[in-house]
Parts: sequence; structure tokens; C-alpha cells
Amino acid sequence: MCAVKRMEVFEAIAKRRSVRKYKSDPIPEEALLRVLEAARLAPSAGNRQPWRFVVVKDAGRRAEIAKAANDQRFVAEAPVVIAVIGESKESRWYKQDPMIAAEHVCLEAAELGLGTCWVGAFSEPEVKRILKIPEESSVICLIPLGYPAESPNARGRKAIGEVFFAEEYGRPYPA
Repeated sequence: MCAVKRMEVFEAIAKRRSVRKYKSDPIPEEALLRVLEAARLAPSAGNRQPWRFVVVKDAGRRAEIAKAANDQRFVAEAPVVIAVIGESKESRWYKQDPMIAAEHVCLEAAELGLGTCWVGAFSEPEVKRILKIPEESSVICLIPLGYPAESPNARGRKAIGEVFFAEEYGRPYPA
């Protein structure tokens, strides 16, 4: 391990989990705004910021989104669902850049004691209809947000030598 003092962001990375059970407690607006600000501050190619976010608090609309998300009911249980949108007319990186912003949401939420789960299994046409998202826009992911009603254990990670290579693909990075 390196002797440099770690930044708090590493702690948020280490404690972040995919949460699929949420308490019904509302999220204070100040905390929600901080999570949204983390997304807004994300880097993007050429600073084009080709993202939009639909923040959904309405229980009926969250239930519709959960149904469109292959009936993943935990999506509706979270007090907030954030739909992450990519704008293709603004950047050729309209899919990648919003993913960075989405991860900023997840990390700031972890820092604040909130849970999230990156949801990619959904009917995009249905989500667009429910949220009135323009046809030319892309729904990148859905992020349920709320206080966790569970504490999932850390899941196993691949060994460093399996995912990092030195100088060329296939040569394990020495760790």
C-alpha cells in the first residue's frame, strides 16, 4: 500500500454497494441537491455536458418506471429515481459522458449514507413515454436513490493480474 494519505473518495468507492432494498424515508432536499451537483460537476469530452437528469419522486410514476424496468420492484421502493439521459446532438460521447456523471451520483450518495443501484435493464421506449423524454435523447440508466434497508456484503473482485496488464494486453501487472 502506498504511504500517501487517501482521499475520502476512496472510502466512498470502497463502501458503495448496489442496494435493492430501501427505507421509505424521504431524502432531505439538501442531500438530493448535493448528489445532483456531483453529477453536474462530472467531466465530459470538450466540456459539452451532454446529459440531462429526470428526478422522479412521485410514487405512481416510480411504479410505472419499475414496471418498465422489467418489474424490478426495488426501483419503485426507493423514494427517488434518477433517469440519466444522453443527448446525441450535443456530443459524440453522449453515452460515455453521462455514465461518468451517473457514477458521481453513486459515489456522492455513498458518501452521504444513501444507497443506489445502477439499473440498465429497462424498456427505453417505455421510460421515454413515462418521463416524456424526446425521441432523439437516449436513456443511459436509471438510478434508484434512498436510505438502504439492507447492507449488502462486498462482492468478490478479480485479482489485479486478471484485469491490469503491464505494457501489453495479457502480461499481468506486477502487484
